[in-house]
Amino acid sequence: MPLTRVAALRSLAVVAALSVASSVAGQDGKSVALAKELSAALDAAKLDCVAARSPDSPDVFVAALYYPRAQLLVVSAKYSVPQLLDIRLGKKEYRDTYIDLSSASVPETKIFVQDAGADGIRAKREENQAFDIYEVAGKPMAFDGDWKKQKLSEQEYMKAFTTADDRYAAMLAALIAQLKKTTS
Repeated sequence: MPLTRVAALRSLAVVAALSVASSVAGQDGKSVALAKELSAALDAAKLDCVAARSPDSPDVFVAALYYPRAQLLVVSAKYSVPQLLDIRLGKKEYRDTYIDLSSASVPETKIFVQDAGADGIRAKREENQAFDIYEVAGKPMAFDGDWKKQKLSEQEYMKAFTTADDRYAAMLAALIAQLKKTTS
């Protein structure tokens, strides 16, 4: 009888592990379609950078540096001299805006996304694939599917992913809107 109970518990543990793995692996958030749309728009416009003011917060800027089919680096932050970035945006100096936001923005407001594959952030990457990193105020969160390594529960990890994906989607939407304004 004890062997049957042990076997049942092992089976239950295997089923639980598989369901957790499949729920994490199947997580495609809002940013996936938007990252693909931004990548395609940048390819079509033959650009590797774009920048904009955030429509959600007029004192926040967002900028992206794009490596075709490889990586999308996106930064959002307040800038201590917003008039300078307004001038840069007016002149379509997107790379300079990206550099300024990456290096001289207000640190506690900075969000930085390393989107491996330029295809949106995902809760877990396939084996042997680079994972995405979402950093807020200098605190990085790796979306590699290993919440235990980051000392989180699965629920905390998925909540962090949802928050990151929502914010990243808003950043991408602002950049797409800027591209549509400047290329039409």
